Amino acid sequence: MNFFPTKPVPDSQTNMGRPAARYEARAKVTGAPIYAADATVENPLFAYLLTGSIAKGRIKSLDTQAAEKLAGVIKIFSAHNMPARKAVKHMMAGGVVGDSVLPMADGEIYYDGQIIAVVVAASFETARHAAHIIEIDYDEETPAADIDAAGVKTVSADADQSTGDFDRAFASADVKMEGVYYTASQHHNAMELFSTTAVWHGDELTLYGPSQFVYGLKNSIAAQLEIDPAKVHVINPYVGGAFGGKGVMTQRTAIIAVIARELGQPVKLVATREQGFTIATYRAETRHHVRLGADKNGKLLAYGHEGFELSSRADSYKVAGTSNTVEMYACPNILTRVNIVHADRNTPGFMRSPPEMPYMYALESAMDELAEKLEIDPVELRRINDTQVSPIDGRPYTSRSLMECFDQAARSFGWNKRDAKPATMRDGDWLVGYGCATAVYPTNMMPSAATVSLTPDGKASVKVAAAEVGQGAYSVAQQLAADLLNVPMDSITVEMGNSLLPPGPIAGGSMTTASIGAAVKLACEQIAARFGNDMPKADELAAAFARIGASQIEEYAEFSAGGGADAIKSLYAGKIGGGAQKKKLMFAFGANFVEVRVHRLTREIRVPRMTGAFASGRIINPRTTRSQYLGGMIWGMESALMEASELDKKRGRYTNSNLAEYLIAVNADIPHVDIIMVPETDTEVNPLGVKGVGELGNVGMPAAIANAVYHATGKRIRDLPITIDKLFG
Repeated sequence: MNFFPTKPVPDSQTNMGRPAARYEARAKVTGAPIYAADATVENPLFAYLLTGSIAKGRIKSLDTQAAEKLAGVIKIFSAHNMPARKAVKHMMAGGVVGDSVLPMADGEIYYDGQIIAVVVAASFETARHAAHIIEIDYDEETPAADIDAAGVKTVSADADQSTGDFDRAFASADVKMEGVYYTASQHHNAMELFSTTAVWHGDELTLYGPSQFVYGLKNSIAAQLEIDPAKVHVINPYVGGAFGGKGVMTQRTAIIAVIARELGQPVKLVATREQGFTIATYRAETRHHVRLGADKNGKLLAYGHEGFELSSRADSYKVAGTSNTVEMYACPNILTRVNIVHADRNTPGFMRSPPEMPYMYALESAMDELAEKLEIDPVELRRINDTQVSPIDGRPYTSRSLMECFDQAARSFGWNKRDAKPATMRDGDWLVGYGCATAVYPTNMMPSAATVSLTPDGKASVKVAAAEVGQGAYSVAQQLAADLLNVPMDSITVEMGNSLLPPGPIAGGSMTTASIGAAVKLACEQIAARFGNDMPKADELAAAFARIGASQIEEYAEFSAGGGADAIKSLYAGKIGGGAQKKKLMFAFGANFVEVRVHRLTREIRVPRMTGAFASGRIINPRTTRSQYLGGMIWGMESALMEASELDKKRGRYTNSNLAEYLIAVNADIPHVDIIMVPETDTEVNPLGVKGVGELGNVGMPAAIANAVYHATGKRIRDLPITIDKLFG
């Protein structure tokens, strides 16, 4: 079977741009030093973190004598001598950090893997050796570390929604379905490790560190160090994978910054893969109680959804994905509730499709179970309950191409060959199952600024402090500017990831293209206005410049995303936020289809093919968009079958904090992926008419696979990931 048979360079269709090659492709494949840890600084010292090995308690003693005697050790920092940092609030409490626990402020231990000391030495190897011979004595307590543990504290997330009378409608429904679903903790595990390099020049700080939001990092570190943000310079042109884990500042950044200031030398930290599981955020485990009621024709009458999300003792991180699921299908009676479960763990945070992935998994699995009870095809059940308005408040969608996605994907996949009865399709010793599910992601925007310049020889530049995390931000900016300025793409340079540039949005919420693209568009239009709103052709530029008496044109533009001047002011202050509330619902949609095969004896699971059809408004670059859909679908498959941060519940420790045991897919796991881009035009969502694509692809896949596993075996597994032992159980 061919690997990835869909053309890697797809043809452009209606409302789609050119499938141009990636701006940074050559640099990445040749190993150019483009990432934060590659930064060359003069005479650096090297830091190594010592992290705790208990999940709750306190440090009784920390013996550093042997470590301090090693040649090359400069200093060991702990609670006894750590320079002061300001304790700041969690991002969801109006603060700037992803975890509000201040490491090394005292001897208290709040979660396993908490930073308890930092060794600084002349070499990385010496710092690591010294950290490993420090002796620690703890006063240990028993942690309550998982979502079901005795001793956790459960509180309302204040995210409840309702319409109609759910209890009455559910009780009287012709057909009822009720189930409890679970999703496991997951860690980002990007190829690029978490790192920080801090360099002081007098009272000015330069930071090299992977960040999805350079202005956020600039202002956040200034707040924690209580210095003027104008004295902080963040440099990070490329991020080697993030997925949410590098969206908000972690405590390590301030730690390294104040240590560098005290020692008077640059300090470089590259945390280990294992440390990345606890010094940064992750996807929290969730539990969902879903109830669906329908009439005998499949029309939904009642939808109830109660979610439970794990968080730390210190912080109330929540995703509350019912805000999206309540908008999916026509239903007159809805009741939802979200709970936060505080446990002895580090604080979770954003991870690709944070609210949508776990909550849509529960809903789409429940829809499949309901379809079976009704004896209605799962695609038809979604068609019966398709809606063009919000069931909660009646707001219309700007566009909703869900059923177009289902129809095109079903045709390509061969859904009509499916035998509806479970455990009936076979190929030798393999049980064959087909499954499908809805994919959805809201269309988000943030304010953005940008500067675009143009010279008579047709050379142009685009400057914006956005983040390139692999999604193709450089390419989009280059392609938009080329089209709007009427010059070749290779004549345009793009600068990003530097806080000296105009601020851009966080690279999260699948909103980079919509946000920076709107700012670039405005700047290019201002340049065109210099020529009477009619851009000259490339070979006519020199004469056009001569006519207006200019040797260079540079325009700065601001896109407020509907939020006005206050939104731009907040952007410069490093705050995450969008513009004004829209009067219509704005979502991208998709349909995921999958074939699974389960061996009748071993219960080994294989995924020979996946199909995804997606409608995301205007597509600037079909090549990079296909890549985003592809990665999302593969991640969704991993979430269903492989990915889980395994926890020793007794000790509150992750036991697979490495890439040997934290399972991810490889090419051989994904032989055939068919990606369909459904043309869609939406003139209302934003100035470019684009919707996010980066997080859409993985939302429906976990449910599609769970549904396919059930269809193959007749055994419904509601807890992710679906593993061999659960099929035997």
